[in-house]
Amino acid sequence: MHMPDHAFRRLVDEALGLVPAEFRPYLDGVPVVIEAWAPDALLDEMGIPEDDTLYGLYSGRALTDGPSESGELPSRITIYRGPLLEDCLDEDDLREEIATTVIHEIAHHFGIGEERLKELGWG
Repeated sequence: MHMPDHAFRRLVDEALGLVPAEFRPYLDGVPVVIEAWAPDALLDEMGIPEDDTLYGLYSGRALTDGPSESGELPSRITIYRGPLLEDCLDEDDLREEIATTVIHEIAHHFGIGEERLKELGWG
């Protein structure tokens, strides 16, 4: 699937709009960036098989882990455009997958782990 960068960003912004208002202040200072693909070194480090991919990544300290320590990089959410466009069939499918990915990564910011996300249907 092909989509201009600005249209993809619009879908990410739509997904961010799904976050309930009471949670938005906790996302201040957490940028959501879009990158083409996850670096191979990152995929290797995470143990992601060659035939699998990564749609998004939360990096940083979860809110449940307390305040950042000196020298830590700030939290951020990365959405990987390439694999999402490659795997989605149409714009509706892409919109849904982006929303799922954005909510999934935001959940990590709130300290919700992979197992709990799977239980909740977001994994």
